[in-house]
Amino acid sequence: LMSAAGVGGGLVQAGGSLTLSCTSSGGSSINAIGWYRQVPEKEREIIATITRSGSIHYADSVKGRFTISRDSAKNVVYLQMTSLKPDDTAVYYCKDITSSLVYGRDFWGQETLVTVSS
Repeated sequence: LMSAAGVGGGLVQAGGSLTLSCTSSGGSSINAIGWYRQVPEKEREIIATITRSGSIHYADSVKGRFTISRDSAKNVVYLQMTSLKPDDTAVYYCKDITSSLVYGRDFWGQETLVTVSS
């Protein structure tokens, strides 16, 4: 069974940093992986992606503060979050985009709550 697992959330003060990690049994070392977040009553938004070729894209809301990276040897994709703001408070998810496209269903990781206090 393919799955994506995201871990690393928690409580942090504004200006602080936190790193989330995602492992997909489908192959996070090569698959396109996306990080998303969602706040109550709003749609889930995509904030960072890394493609199979290594291309990286960020939402404007996190550009310059968040970094997505891949450790192929460990089969892990990271989301390093710095200069966190209270507006970054959300439930974060990773998604194995490649597997989702190939198998026709979404492979979401476990939700991870990030709370940024002011």
